[in-house]
Amino acid sequence: MDETEVKDYVEHAQSVIDDAPQMDEANTKAAVLRDFLDLLGWDIPTNTQLEYSVKVGTRSYKVDYALLLEGAPVAFFEAKGVDTALSNDHREQLATYMKNENVNWGILSNGKEYQFLRREVVDTNVSVEVLTEADLQQLPEQLTILRAFTKDAIEAGDSEKIANRIDELKTARTTLEEDKDDLSADIASVLTENVSETLSTLAESKAKEMIDDLVREIDEEIDTDGSRSHVEAVDEPTVEEDEPDEQEGYIVELQNEGEKLATFSGDVQSDVMAEAVGYLIENSDLISEIEPLPYIPGREKAIINDEPTSPHNEEAMKNYRELSGNYYLDTHMSAKNKKNHLRRLAEKSEVEVAFTGDW
Repeated sequence: MDETEVKDYVEHAQSVIDDAPQMDEANTKAAVLRDFLDLLGWDIPTNTQLEYSVKVGTRSYKVDYALLLEGAPVAFFEAKGVDTALSNDHREQLATYMKNENVNWGILSNGKEYQFLRREVVDTNVSVEVLTEADLQQLPEQLTILRAFTKDAIEAGDSEKIANRIDELKTARTTLEEDKDDLSADIASVLTENVSETLSTLAESKAKEMIDDLVREIDEEIDTDGSRSHVEAVDEPTVEEDEPDEQEGYIVELQNEGEKLATFSGDVQSDVMAEAVGYLIENSDLISEIEPLPYIPGREKAIINDEPTSPHNEEAMKNYRELSGNYYLDTHMSAKNKKNHLRRLAEKSEVEVAFTGDW
């Protein structure tokens, strides 16, 4: 599997979804997700069993696809329809199946969104973490995680190595973010002691920029929401199929001193972020607060610009949204960074922002 094959899948899947944006689960499986299984090297019925029976407590449930090696399940794939936004309940449902069957890998998708899960056992502690999540258009940037879920990688044991690297990167990112001031001061100290004291202020500033760049590079590699998301084990889990979530999708609410100004919601993080930023541009004169453009908040990557490019960074603006007024918003970032940038932009517009739903 290479980037071209993934892009071909994305192009085909997007075309199918555009033609039938309200596809139910059965049609989504047939028209979109079966091709995704093929992309990962899993064949029906050779090494993939449909409607695999799982025992949860005293009840039995059906996993949409069990991916098999030597007749035993090594991964579960739970599918939803294009017409259904993925929710925490869906994720917990898949995690419960994985725990009860001792299956280490899981995929949850509705054709538009993709979540990749891993089961871990530490001593007697069983947990399931989300390795990464991405929308359809982001899949070509997720080659590493996609390869971890291929038949060949799971069979060879390479999946474990990939997942461990992602864990190490998350730990490194947390340390860089939480200890940024101390680390930059240490770097500046080494330079001033070994080169010249006149470098003190400049060295610390450059060290902070370097740490920001490292965090960005880590984000772009793992592209997660910035947290190690665990689903806790319970003794007698109750799993409800397709229960509606009161707050499905990603929800952003803009407020002024507690009074609601506007609410934006949707199944795709980038779209919701773009709607909220567009509102701030149109109603809160955001551009005058961040000029001159491009708006580059503390690193060499434009977040908002009047053209879909970014100086000093050819990789930026790969996934942009066009806003009213001929402005462009970079959305190639983790959920955590989307929230952080929205908070900063809201603050510049003298409003507050709240996140609910699947954030």
